[in-house]
This record gives sequence, C-alpha cells and structure tokens, in this order.
Amino acid sequence: MHVVATAGHVDHGKSTLVRALTGMEPDRLAEERRRGLTIELGYAWTTLPSGERLAFVDVPGHERFLGTMLAGVGPAPAVMFVVAADEGWMPQSEEHLVALEALGVRHALLAVTRADLADPEPVIGRARARMAASGLGAAEARAVSGRTGQGLGELREALDRLVAALPAPRPEAPVRLWIDRVFSVRGSGTVVTGTLPEGTIAVGDELSLLDGPVRVRGLQCLNEPLTSVTGVARVAVNLRGHGVPERGQALVTPGGWTCTDLVDVRLSPVGGPRTSGLAGLSGSGEAAEAAGDGLWGSETAQVRGPGGRDGAGLPPRLTAHIGSAAVVCEVRPLGGPIVRLRLARALPLHLGDVLLLRDPGRDRSEVRVLAGASVLDARPPALRRRGAARERADRLAAARPDAASLLRDHPLLRAGDLLAMGCVPTGRPVCGDWHADPAYWSELGERLAEAVRRHAAEHPLEPGMPVEAARHALGLPDRRLVAALVRPPLAVADGRIVSGPPDLPAPVARAVGRLRAELSAHPFRAPEAGRLAELGLGPRELAAAVRAGALLRVADGIVLPPGAQARAAELLARLPQPFTVSQARQALDTSRRVAVPLLELLDRGGLTERVDEVHRRCRPQAPGGS
Repeated sequence: MHVVATAGHVDHGKSTLVRALTGMEPDRLAEERRRGLTIELGYAWTTLPSGERLAFVDVPGHERFLGTMLAGVGPAPAVMFVVAADEGWMPQSEEHLVALEALGVRHALLAVTRADLADPEPVIGRARARMAASGLGAAEARAVSGRTGQGLGELREALDRLVAALPAPRPEAPVRLWIDRVFSVRGSGTVVTGTLPEGTIAVGDELSLLDGPVRVRGLQCLNEPLTSVTGVARVAVNLRGHGVPERGQALVTPGGWTCTDLVDVRLSPVGGPRTSGLAGLSGSGEAAEAAGDGLWGSETAQVRGPGGRDGAGLPPRLTAHIGSAAVVCEVRPLGGPIVRLRLARALPLHLGDVLLLRDPGRDRSEVRVLAGASVLDARPPALRRRGAARERADRLAAARPDAASLLRDHPLLRAGDLLAMGCVPTGRPVCGDWHADPAYWSELGERLAEAVRRHAAEHPLEPGMPVEAARHALGLPDRRLVAALVRPPLAVADGRIVSGPPDLPAPVARAVGRLRAELSAHPFRAPEAGRLAELGLGPRELAAAVRAGALLRVADGIVLPPGAQARAAELLARLPQPFTVSQARQALDTSRRVAVPLLELLDRGGLTERVDEVHRRCRPQAPGGS
C-alpha cells in the first residue's frame, strides 16, 4: 500500500476531498464534524485505478494546529497539496509549503478544489510556480470539486502516477514507527498507530520505546488483522509491555537507532528572505564564532551572511519536529550553517534525518517554520575550549551521512554503532567488529611503534611494553585493537609488545661480560646467587640478558653462556650410553644443582631422553643437527 498526507490552508476542502475520494469520514471527533474543522489527524483509504491501495493522513489546516499537521506529514513519503480555487494561495498554504520544504518532501500532487465555484487556472499557475520554487518540483496539478465530483477520476489517476514514482521502501530496514495516536481496546490493551515508512513489523517482535522494550501482540492495517506489515503502511500495533506510550514517541528496532538528545546539524533555510527567519546562513563570521563559544543564553545568536550581510538570528529556543515528535530544543550556532541542538528529550535518529525547526512564539502573521536541520552527528563531542565551536563547524562543513564521513569524525567505531547512526559499514573491520578511518589507523600504527621505542628506552630491563599500557597510551577502548596494530619488527609475546632482541644497558652488558669470562674455563659451573649479586646481576638484569640472548636460563637463578645445550650434548655423547646423573655431572664438571635442571632442559629440547628412572641417553641427531 501507499500513504499520502494532505496539506493546505484551513477550510480549503482537504477533508471534503478525502471523503469524496474514499467514501470514508476522516474527521473522527464529533467537534470536528460539528464545526467543519479538522483538529486531529484523520485517516481514510481507497483503492486506486491501478489496484494499489492508498491511505490518506488528513491534517488540520488551521494555524493553531500546525504541530498536529507536522505530526501527520512528517512520516508520509508524499503529499496532496490542496488549494481552493475561490480563495487561492493563503497564509497557511505558505506555511505548509515551507514546512514541506524544510522536511525535504519531494513528491507532491496539487489539487485545486472548488473548481465549480471559480476558474482554477490562475490558482494552478501561481501554486505550481510557488511549489516549484520551494524544491517540490513540477508537481502535477488537477482541478476538482469534492461537492460535485468534478475531476475526481483524473485526480485518482494522478494519485496513481504519484505513488508509482515513489522510491521503493526497504523491507529489511530498521523499524521506526512514529506514534500519532494512542488508545486502549478492552481485552487487548494499548494500541498505537502510525505511518510505517519502511521495515517490517511482525506479531511477536520485540521493539523498543524510550521507556524500555515492548512486545507486538497484534497488528492491523486498514482495519484488517495481519501477522506482519511492511512499509509503507498505516498500521495499528497492539503492544504488551510496561508503561503507556505517548504520541511523539517512536517504536524502533532495538539497536537500530541512536537515541540522543544532542545533535550537530546543517541548516537549510526555507521560504526565501521574505518568510525565512534564517536569511544568509551559508556564511560565517565573528558573531557565529562568539555564539559558538558559549553564548547559550544570548537573546539572539546572529549569523553573518554572504558579503558581510547579517541575517536574522536564530532564537535560543525553538521546537524541533520529526515524525510525530515535537521537542523543545536549545540552539547553539557553531559557525555558518552548522548548529548544535540540545533536545529536551532523546529521540531515535540516524545521520541524514531532517528535523524541522519552528518558532512557536512568532507572530501568527509570520511563517513560523524557520529551517530544516539535517543531522550530521548524533554523538557530538563536548566543546570545552575557546575556538572549538568554529573548528567543529569547519570539520562538519563537508560531512555526509555515510560511514566514511562518520569515521573521519569518530575515527574508531563498532559496526553496531555505525548501523545505529544509519551508516552501513564499508570495507573490512580492522579488528573484530571495529571499523577505523584509514588515515587514523595508519597514524595509530606509527604512534604504537614510537610508544614501544620510548618504553624500551625508559624501561630497558623490562621484557617489552605491556599491551594494556599500550592501550592506555593510544587511548584505545579494546586490547584487541593494540594486537591488530602490531606489525614486524614488533611482535606480541606473553602479553607484551617486543621489537627484536633488546640492547643491554652498559652496566648489565659489562656484568655479563665478566660472568662469561669467569665461565670460560668451566662453562657449566653456574655461579651461586651471591656471586651473581656481586657482579650486579639481579633477577631483572638476568632476565634482560636472557631476552637479549647474552645468557642461557637453565632454571631460576641458574644461567650459563649461550650455546651451553649443544656443548653439553656433545660432551654427554662421549659417555657410554645410557648414563646416570652422576656420570653426567662429572663429564660436565659441575654440581648436581646445575646438572639436574640442565639435563631436564636437554630432555625438553630433544637432545637427551630418559631410559628409566635412573638412566638417560643422547638421542641420535639428524645429519647437520646440533
């Protein structure tokens, strides 16, 4: 099915036209029917000549109910703009058009009503020109009369062409159903309604509200019970869960959206200098920089426009509309068209979402819709120093709602974070589900190599830089990222990052030299701990010498010159085989304290093997083996 919202000045025949097209009464309230004035959103549906089903969201046209109008139009992909032939373009016509421009609506049909009361052609000409200037393009126009039925057939065919040109929704997209009505049904409980633009909802699904998870108990679409619904559709959802949802909240796929009350946006002025409150937002200037550096409480934050012309300022508090939500927000200009909004409550948003900014305090004779605000960042950083706002604006000047642009601003993100902000990850993750900006990842590799080098210089006796210390030095959230950055000649060993055999500090190298000189005549007479201490070789110094390959560690506190295993195996091979520990001790000219762990080391190295509890023998070596 398809969904189209109405728009237009009060009492121009929107509800009458919907009634004539569908045979249904869109005005639900008795007061609406008594006064002939739409107050709340109305819903009706019909079947088009092509067989496609079309639902209308009928919105109020009175200026007092602009917020309700926006709640109906916001989630709809297309609009039927209604202008009366006998009255022509009116103030709410302009305000509704400016709202559609701010929301980025690009699919519209012009219906000029009351064609039986006045010549519709002049109104068609002016309305089409105004709509084209707003960005809606060359909207098809039809003259009709809801009272006589004139032109209804042609309008139905035009509606068929309108919905056929709409982009195809994605059934697999994450759900975001903005709630525009809440009521209770006896025996069923809470029911909410809204326009589902894309995605799929099925009975049994778990969705999220701001207050927590809810379960889909039942579904209806156009009064028909269904087990699943795919957008675009008008849908009623029977919910099971805690709390009572409210209009303006959204049912969303868990993890599919970023729920945030702070966003950086790019403003798009609408309506032209005559109606817009933001003439000349494309420039930048000292006033914007000053406002961006903390003037939250200023009465009006001025923004300098092109050629030095000051544009009208943004009030410090506005109402932001998206879907059926209307949220008060504080406005902080950062520079040029880039602005930070602090929302009174969190909203589920994606990059590229458009919020409509409205000043409800403006005189009703003026257009109160000021701008569209396209979301550039749903997780913006704090601005703590002077000049940070200007730098932030410059950084976001060329930002786009895609993963590459987002990673340039947040250089390291999980795939789930990217998806929650509406960006499909591109390229392979650098580690696990982590994605990184390529330039930042390359820089991290250089910083890691420098950190390891600096750690080795400051801690020469340590066996390398601990991975956790490297994580802290680089400011990374996950130890696995450190390991993923390691490239030769760096390596990870025993939880530390090493870079080949380290150079020994001069005092340690001299001590090792003296020890090896003492062992030259009797290479297997490993000195006792006391003598090692006299030489200046404590546990840390010995460990460093072993890592550097200057000594061989046989056991705790027992070290020999490098190559002692091969020399010992050569001497033991001359003994009658098999041999005992005592025979080995005598052949090596050493003590039992050294001989026993040395033989065990030879066993582990495959140079000797046990025959029984008492005897060993040398294992035959392959030709060329040691």
